[in-house]
Amino acid sequence: MSGVAADGLQVSGGAQERGTVKADKVRLSRQDYLQRGAVLLAVFFLLVALVLPLGTMLIKSLQNTEGEFVGLANFIGYIRNPALFQSVLNSLQIALISTCVVLSLAFLFAYGLTRTCMPGKKTLRALTLLPLFAPSLLPAISLIYLLGNQGIFKEILMGASVYGPIGIVAGMCFWVFPHVLMIMITALSNSDARLYEAAQVMKASPVRTFFTVTLPSAKYGLISAGFVAFTLVITDFGVPKVIGGDFKVLATDIYKQVVGQQNFQMGAVVSVILLLPAVFSFAADRLVQKKQVAMLSARAVPYVPKPNPVKDNIFLGICLLVVSAILLVIGMAAYASFVSFWPYNMELSLQHYDFESVGSSWGYYFNSLEMAAWVAVIGTCIVFLNAYLVEKGRAFEPVRNLLHLMAMIPMAVPGMVLGLAYIFFFNQPDNPLNFIYATMAILVLNSVVHFYTVCHLTSVTALKQIDGEFESVSASLKIPFYVTFWRVTLPVSLPAVLEISVYLFVNAMTTVSAVVFIYSSDTMLASISVLNMDEAGNTASAAGMGIMILLTCLAVKGLHWLLSQQVLELTQGWRNR
Repeated sequence: MSGVAADGLQVSGGAQERGTVKADKVRLSRQDYLQRGAVLLAVFFLLVALVLPLGTMLIKSLQNTEGEFVGLANFIGYIRNPALFQSVLNSLQIALISTCVVLSLAFLFAYGLTRTCMPGKKTLRALTLLPLFAPSLLPAISLIYLLGNQGIFKEILMGASVYGPIGIVAGMCFWVFPHVLMIMITALSNSDARLYEAAQVMKASPVRTFFTVTLPSAKYGLISAGFVAFTLVITDFGVPKVIGGDFKVLATDIYKQVVGQQNFQMGAVVSVILLLPAVFSFAADRLVQKKQVAMLSARAVPYVPKPNPVKDNIFLGICLLVVSAILLVIGMAAYASFVSFWPYNMELSLQHYDFESVGSSWGYYFNSLEMAAWVAVIGTCIVFLNAYLVEKGRAFEPVRNLLHLMAMIPMAVPGMVLGLAYIFFFNQPDNPLNFIYATMAILVLNSVVHFYTVCHLTSVTALKQIDGEFESVSASLKIPFYVTFWRVTLPVSLPAVLEISVYLFVNAMTTVSAVVFIYSSDTMLASISVLNMDEAGNTASAAGMGIMILLTCLAVKGLHWLLSQQVLELTQGWRNR
């Protein structure tokens, strides 16, 4: 016998090697146990913060007011009620119209940015981001001052009312536009110049080139942007609540059933119905993305637009009109917040920023700052760590895949649905987590989960760009994975981490639907106070609070840009050593 095993059994040299390899596969180190425990903890977090609340809400929709199981009786009652079921048709109508309008505008704008030589591209692009930093309530309030009964441009509607489908579509287009534009810019940026050269050699007309080359290359981006726009519109609460008037949609129906009538069972029914189109849209978008093929091959030549004065000026005019509309909406809200008494006393003053005089408080603004800061810090840590376990973890693949799947769910869950689910789950007396109900903690948890998916995908994308050899070398040198994470992965991924944190902060500051059901008198937020002040008729003060949210988000974004520049310089210096 040529060798002796660790347990005293004598084996041959070859058998010894095979036995050692097999033992290594079975034996788990302390690091493996630690990593597996972290993955299980991440799954448990999403189970408690997402899956169980949604399951509780689904059960509630199948019960009557006494908690007895009634099956689909609540859904049948909802569908048979013409007034309630009309909300479904109205929501679909608004979503389809808004999606078509915003897709057309975003495509033209993105085409101008990527396929022309028009001047001022960076400035125009930056200005289109402004709606991202404002709550969806703000454009609706501004449209009231522009096109309402006392609006300065009310004659444009020729007697029609802005309170209804017109106002909802206009407000939705303003709010959704930057989301769709980002997708369209990406879709139109990846083009092979050789295809256009071939079309030119074959003497194809510009129109034919557009339909045979440009449009096919951007079709997946168009489809994806369409699904995103549809989902955002059909699930938004702020715009229809402020400017919808008597025009009912699903999002406002949930609010009326829960807050107005205290009918939680019917609120759960409407939430499940609202969840269906969002889930369908998300699933269809995932399916389309799987079918997407690479538009740029290794031999592709990047497309560089050539100057064309007529074409450049036409698209510059279109982009200026869109940006002017965005600035008009925001500028109108800012101006109205300083007008003493619209439209009878147009003198400017700061009286509408005395929120205490209208039953609100500056404390609500600071509550939002606190909540957004906690969401940015805690959410970034949780999301990035979980993404690291999914992308860089060793073994335990089925559970890591489950974690990744669970991380995709929040994208398909509307904010109001998640908020109502939190009431049903965390407000149960026998729930050990009941103590966080009506506290800042539940607002932070809700916001982190609501915006989880985008941050997770951002983290995974950043981690994929880091060579897996770092983990392999660390493992061979017996360096714990958390040391590698802290010294290598995190510093390299710092730009993505900063991007995630500012994304969470801005969305936590501007969200309304996700927290409208779960705040308390002690945790009232600025975005909710905008809604309450508008309902009380203090529209100018509501506009003022909305502008404060906008300015805060812009300031944080500016700070993020400065920090990103510093990080980029440090990263480049580290790479050049």
